[in-house]
Amino acid sequence: MLLDILPTASLSIGLATVYLVKQKLQTVLIDIPNDRSSHTQPTPRGGGLGFIVAFAVTSIIYGYYQHTLTDILWWWAILAPLSIIGICDDRWNLPSTWRYLVQLIAATIAVLHFAPFPQPWLESLGDFGQILAILFTVIGMTAIINFYNFMDGLDGLVGGVAAIQVAFIAIYTDQPILWLLFAAIVGFLYWNWSPAKIFMGDAGSTFLGAAVAISLLNQPQHTVHNWSAFVITLPLLADAIHTLCRRLIKRENIFQAHRFHIFQRLQQSGLSHSNVASIYVGITMIFALLILNFDDAGAIVGSISTIGLIAIGELYLQKEASLDRA
Repeated sequence: MLLDILPTASLSIGLATVYLVKQKLQTVLIDIPNDRSSHTQPTPRGGGLGFIVAFAVTSIIYGYYQHTLTDILWWWAILAPLSIIGICDDRWNLPSTWRYLVQLIAATIAVLHFAPFPQPWLESLGDFGQILAILFTVIGMTAIINFYNFMDGLDGLVGGVAAIQVAFIAIYTDQPILWLLFAAIVGFLYWNWSPAKIFMGDAGSTFLGAAVAISLLNQPQHTVHNWSAFVITLPLLADAIHTLCRRLIKRENIFQAHRFHIFQRLQQSGLSHSNVASIYVGITMIFALLILNFDDAGAIVGSISTIGLIAIGELYLQKEASLDRA
């Protein structure tokens, strides 16, 4: 009964909070277009506060009545510092070293509490292998956080994909609390879908990356099942990793703002924000259905398909570029 009521509350709180941020803080939290922007007009940011506040309120209520409040507070021991540093960054553009330090601390807390992501190939190394597993998981979590931030460049893209991801993880790993986050994100998407009235900002993208990472750690240790669940992140992570590798090969400064992600280039080729976001959301939904219906076999198909989808995207972009030159 409680889970029937709280998602509606989460949706309502998300909608209302984003509206208040948009009305009251739009002159303080404003996104000015830069070299990596896909928009041309200054737009309020900080809309991620909508789903952060909504999930905070409803998850704590849920934890209290379900007698799992201690577990929920561990989530917020990780998410709260990331949210705070993200809000500060949205307001004052903090140095990246400050943000990454907080991310490292939060990821370390997450791994020490939930245990590292299963990496059985390290078990033969004993204690050293355990240390490596912790280290790799901490680095991996901070990478996910930053990749979600990098991918937050089009109306509705990261929010829409993350909504499908948390809904999938809620079902696949039996974490009903994630339905509260799903509802909160939907409330935000009402304002963020193209044409966006507000952006989620670094606070929002950092929070979503961390929430997805935590939910992947918050499940029993079962290598195949855990890695199958991880595949749901590939529609976002693969674009970010592919772009990073592409820029390294070209010896470009990977820390410099850019517009070379596949999603950005698709938009530049003539597709609308909603077209591109719908493609990524649709791919994520297909991956979710594959894994839910075929488990590890579906995850393998999704993983292989990711490589093919990147290749198709590059071929399409090359074709469009050649047509423009002609």
